[in-house]
Amino acid sequence: MGYQNQYENWRNDPQGFWAGEARHLQWQTAPTKIFECNGSGDRWYVDGVMNTCFNCVDRHVEAGHGARIAFIHDSPMTGTKSHISYAELLDRVQCVAAMMQDKGVEKGDRVIIYMPMIAETAIAALACARLGAIHSIVFGGFAAAELATRLDDAKPKLVLAASCGLEPGRIIDYKPLLDGAIELAAHKPEACLIWQRDESPAPLIDGRDFEWQSLEGEARAADKRADCVPVLATDPLYILYTSGTTGIPKGVVRDNGGHLVALSWAMENVYNIAPGEVFWSASDFGWVVGHSFILYGPLAIGATSVIYEGKPIGTPDAGAFWRVISEHGVKALFTAPTAFRAIKKEDPQGKLVADYDLSAFKTLYLAGERVDPDTINWAEAALGVPVIDNWWQTETGWPICANPVGIELLPIKKGSPSVAMPGYELAVLDEGGKPVAANETGAIVIKTPLPPGCLPGLWQNRDGFEAAYMEDFPGYYKTGDAGFIDEDGYLYVMSRTDDIINVAGHRLSTGGMEEVLAGHGDIAECAVLGVNDALKGEVPLGLLVFNDGVNRPDAEILAECVQKIRDEIGPVAAFKLAVRVARLPKTRSGKILRGTIRKIANGEDWQMPATIDDPAILDEITEALKTLGYPPESKA
Repeated sequence: MGYQNQYENWRNDPQGFWAGEARHLQWQTAPTKIFECNGSGDRWYVDGVMNTCFNCVDRHVEAGHGARIAFIHDSPMTGTKSHISYAELLDRVQCVAAMMQDKGVEKGDRVIIYMPMIAETAIAALACARLGAIHSIVFGGFAAAELATRLDDAKPKLVLAASCGLEPGRIIDYKPLLDGAIELAAHKPEACLIWQRDESPAPLIDGRDFEWQSLEGEARAADKRADCVPVLATDPLYILYTSGTTGIPKGVVRDNGGHLVALSWAMENVYNIAPGEVFWSASDFGWVVGHSFILYGPLAIGATSVIYEGKPIGTPDAGAFWRVISEHGVKALFTAPTAFRAIKKEDPQGKLVADYDLSAFKTLYLAGERVDPDTINWAEAALGVPVIDNWWQTETGWPICANPVGIELLPIKKGSPSVAMPGYELAVLDEGGKPVAANETGAIVIKTPLPPGCLPGLWQNRDGFEAAYMEDFPGYYKTGDAGFIDEDGYLYVMSRTDDIINVAGHRLSTGGMEEVLAGHGDIAECAVLGVNDALKGEVPLGLLVFNDGVNRPDAEILAECVQKIRDEIGPVAAFKLAVRVARLPKTRSGKILRGTIRKIANGEDWQMPATIDDPAILDEITEALKTLGYPPESKA
């Protein structure tokens, strides 16, 4: 059955479609009420009873697949690699859940997980799911003040943390940050269980802190093993905090049943992964990609998932990804476009690819930021496999738009994440809420109800959910992204809606300008943002990172970039402000912090973003902006 048939089957009978997909899971009580809309929002599989951990672990062991590898942990930071079978994973999850039970964790309790890219992070989350507890994974190394806001919002009974995280050339001690957060927070967890890493064990506070290894060992020695606790499909599985426009974190809630149904569908139909095949999502557990496609998605279908503690470059070089793919027989890689821009910058010719056997590798998936065609072209040429864009959000938990390789490979249009997946009906609206014509830019929205797997709400904040997503375009979910749909139904996501700038009355996409600039042979990556202008209201300003090895004068290349925008977009873009920078400020998932740069350029108050990868970059950006006369006060 082709994509179009699947999509039409969903559109003709949404409940029948999702009822059929639910049969891929094992239920204690199979759902009979597939969908319900009530005062608290849209709900899927309302009367179904199941357990996510059982479906991700126990089920495969019971089916005779215990020897199959669940996780491959690969850490260039420690120089170690390890494999965990489904049977070994079950043993560890049972014992970790038992040690959590001993600390009083029950169904519905919240547990914060503050850990790096190690197998224990996944084990902690699965143990929570086993008990019906609600986990909230927070980046290891997240600032104390940010962690404190999550402690106060989620009110966890327990915190599971590692003693430290590892970055190239440095160790980040987590325990002082955790202690600082607990001191700042009004809510105090009852206990903290600390996974002690050899690189920097942490001192423990008597009566509150306990060594994880010792407790897990005691549980195993006493043969304490926790059983799976049945939960409603609509019960929360996790809370994942994402920054809101107000600066107050939004706790995106994910339910149990719809979440696993949607991920199972996506693993098979979008990413073309079958049980036993190796899937690698080069992300972090702290992001939604880590939740969906390092942890729950691969395990839901009995695949093997890679947990990577390293970087695309510098651990040790720009061939790091190719080594992992080669050594572990990775069939498909899913990562952020920024990772490939970093690799391309260090190895513009892709020469390091030739050092590795990539014969098992079939597909590269990119998401997280808009993928410029130049990056796709480079990756295709270097790797010789299809490069597939896909678009989704923390809130949806799985792809809204994709090229469904597991169903059929549709024609690839570079710059587009392709077409809507079953469950999603897209529209592009103007500021008045009216649909725009094909190829016209507007606000991208999704017709409600949202499909299984999408957020049913924000943690204890229904009003905030309605205000953030539902009020601006009644009957639609507001994605916050801007773009257009072409005559073939392909979506083009050009920027966030607040990255559409108004230049002398002309609405222009900064994403479109970035796409043009990325096509220049000397540009590794770039960011374009709107800055205030007394005459035109706003004008675009470009920060450009050059490829390594470029030895022409900066002014020459910058002039070519200005001309390129003039030639390909037109004089209306008014693009004249451009400066070379060594690097761009990004979140730890690779998203460029355009909003922060804009505030600095406009002389507005700004706060250090909690998720920034390296705060020092903002000082570099501030100096670069001064050379262009921004903020305006600096002209004096």
